[in-house]
Amino acid sequence: MFRHSLTKRTLATVATTEKMLPKKYGGRYTVTLIPGDGVGKEVTDSVVSIFKAENVPVDWDRIEVSGVDKTEDVKAAVESLKRNRIGLKGIWHTSPADQAGHGSLNVALRKELDIYANVARFKSIPGVKVKIPDVDLVVIRENTEGEFSGLEHESVPGVVESLKIMTQDNIERIARFAFDYAKRNERKQVVAVHKANIMKMGDGLFKNLVQEVGEKEYPELDVGNIIVDNASMQTVAKPHQFDVLVTPSMYGTILGNIGAALIGGPGLVAGANYGRDVALFEPGSRHVGLDIKGQNVANPTAMILSSVLLLNHLGLSTSAERISKAVHEVIAEGKSVTRDIGGTASTTEFTEAVINKLAVL
Repeated sequence: MFRHSLTKRTLATVATTEKMLPKKYGGRYTVTLIPGDGVGKEVTDSVVSIFKAENVPVDWDRIEVSGVDKTEDVKAAVESLKRNRIGLKGIWHTSPADQAGHGSLNVALRKELDIYANVARFKSIPGVKVKIPDVDLVVIRENTEGEFSGLEHESVPGVVESLKIMTQDNIERIARFAFDYAKRNERKQVVAVHKANIMKMGDGLFKNLVQEVGEKEYPELDVGNIIVDNASMQTVAKPHQFDVLVTPSMYGTILGNIGAALIGGPGLVAGANYGRDVALFEPGSRHVGLDIKGQNVANPTAMILSSVLLLNHLGLSTSAERISKAVHEVIAEGKSVTRDIGGTASTTEFTEAVINKLAVL
């Protein structure tokens, strides 16, 4: 849990402060639960079952977002998160074929609540076969602007203009968040990912401000920068050279998919999103799983480990440690793992194995 004095700087850069910690009633917390699309319901159901078995003091405020017009449901999700200040969420599907102007609900939710920092850690898990072992890489991306500003228009027929917004305040905010994260987690290096050789003003501003914040305010940490296409190649070839990467929105999504591939797939990556008032936990790799929806074959590990981050945020470290240990032991044993990591177990069978493991820890 991040606890800081309420200075101007920490209010601008720290995801969780005393004023936004979730309220506790009768020894229990109320957490917004948004299952999402695709396999979202299956993997969030896994978390609900595990929390029940572990007697975690959490009550769920479930928000279903479905149907053609999701506007009212999204409003309900926003209001729930404003009340509870913490949530667990599956991924909402954004169709490239949608020409109605709805855009990404995921981005809209983050912008509405100013959930500006996304954190995904790509760490090798014992028992999962990978080509490059011992990966441990963190990608922190700005959630609310850049290419994901969502500002597009057709100026004349056949000509579309998309606005990429980069602002000093938001760049400095995500930079300080990344450096603060590195300090808290005993990381030694923060590298800004950019395309300033082409987008000299927008990405140039990002590169220069991250460098400036690092050198002036965090002299104990190494700070560097790398062009996004080179970063992609280097992450695939030599991921161990990186510690924390801080990126604008689109580049973080790209590197996040590379990170997921390095450690065994999107079903293994936990993620968290932080804002001034709300913390929202969801899988760290942006995959909905529409192709396997309803088949009971999805790997719930990413969602379970995201819920572990949620528990740590609430200060429920004992339950967090137990659930994390149970998941890692089940995967290491390899008897009840899902097919994406070489097993034959269903989602429910994996969940039951974790619950059984908790019973003997």
